[in-house]
Parts: sequence; structure tokens; C-alpha cells
Amino acid sequence: MATTTSEQYGSDVGADGRVPEELVAAYREHGFVRVRGVLDPGEVERFRAGAEAFLEAHRAESLEKQGVFSQLVNVWQRDRTLRELTLHPRLARVAEQLAGFPLRLWHDQMLVKEPHNNAATEFHQDRPYWPHTGDRLPLSAWIALVDVPPERGCMTFLPGTQDRTGLRPQDLHHEEDLFETDPSLRWIPRVTLPLRAGDCTFHSGYTGHMALPNRTDQARLAHVTIYMDEETRYDGNGHVVTDPLGLAAGDRLDGDTFPRTWA
Repeated sequence: MATTTSEQYGSDVGADGRVPEELVAAYREHGFVRVRGVLDPGEVERFRAGAEAFLEAHRAESLEKQGVFSQLVNVWQRDRTLRELTLHPRLARVAEQLAGFPLRLWHDQMLVKEPHNNAATEFHQDRPYWPHTGDRLPLSAWIALVDVPPERGCMTFLPGTQDRTGLRPQDLHHEEDLFETDPSLRWIPRVTLPLRAGDCTFHSGYTGHMALPNRTDQARLAHVTIYMDEETRYDGNGHVVTDPLGLAAGDRLDGDTFPRTWA
């Protein structure tokens, strides 16, 4: 199936790099929003090719980490092309507009669901996994580098759950885990958002979400840039990003490892 881009279907990002206020309001009400055409066609093709080349070069690493998907973290530190994508000023400008406060990069990750993966990434929140304290709502930009209809593994969200804080981390393999943690979440209407290549969803770190299985012949290739409040501090707990850094609880997550998103 040929990759198409949302340029054919319009972009929600204006010439000033901002999105309409109704999308900002929708994000703040529901905890997620789809933004069409964040990347233009040329960018989609260049970043997709870069992602495929990086994945091929690190195939052994990705296979070691594969569960319901392959996950490669902090690729921006290892590949020049993907660094441009992670630090893309258009993404960062939209993220700060949605958040309403200054942001830093927390980390990025390449998420790949291989063809006929047939495994869902079950409902969960992101924020409980992260060793953060003193922060306002973080958010993630999930960028489709290929078309991602439901059958290829797009995401489903639980609207309004960005206010459900204090839950423990959930098991991505266990379809009941989030709902056993908070049974009220089971009855929230679910919203599934297919994406064309170049589209992006932004979601809060507390918004419940899942990704459907990939039942197609093409890999689902997504790049995720995760932003945090620039005032975020380390809470002392373990995480693959912070473990090598020698941080003490209470240290700010800043400097070159966690750069400001845009000036």
C-alpha cells in the first residue's frame, strides 16, 4: 500500500506554526487531539526513510526489546535525521500551544508494530512510568510516518482521563489492568483516531489510551516525541533514560539531555 500524506487532505497547522484555538480547547477538554498535516510530504518521506534505515541498522536491538511492539528510545541522540524530527520546531510549537507552558524534551522513541503483529497495546497511562515530580501535565506527539488506519494499529483514547492521577503503572499486555485499577474508566466512551502519514496525535501523559493490533502487510512506523514541563524534577525512581545520568532525587531534568523545545 503506497504511503500518502495528509497534505492532500489539508493541514491544521497555520503559516505561523500554530493550530486553531478550537483544537487547543479540545485537547484541554479531552486530553488528546489529532492534528493533521504536521509534516509536509517531503518531510514524511525523508523521515520515514531515515526511520527505516535506523531500524534496519538496529534490528537486533529492536528484536531484544520487542513485546507488543518494537521500542527504540532516545534515537535523537544517535541519528542526525531522526534528531531533526524529534526537535522539529513545528511539533514543539504546537505542543507548547496545547500545553500552555514552556516544555523540555523528556525523550523520544520509535514505535514499530511489524506486519501481522496481531497484538494490541492495552489501555494504559504514560505518566506513571516516569520518574517525575513537580511537573504539570506532560504530553506526547505520536507522529505517523505511514498511513495508520485502525487495522494497522492506530490509537484509541479515553476522553477526559487526563485528570486521573495517582494510579500505578499498568501492564501493556493485560487488557483489564487499567480498568481493574480504576473500574470507572471502563464505561468512558472510546475514541479511535486513524492517521494519515504526516498526521499527529498529541495526548496528555495521564490520558488513558491503547493501540490496536497491526493486521496488515505493512509495518506500522511511528515516532513519538515526549515533552515535559520545563520545571520537572527527578523523583529518584528508576528509568532507562535517567538511570545512567547519576541524578539525585530533586534534581531538575534540564541541560543538553533534556533541551528546551524551542525559543
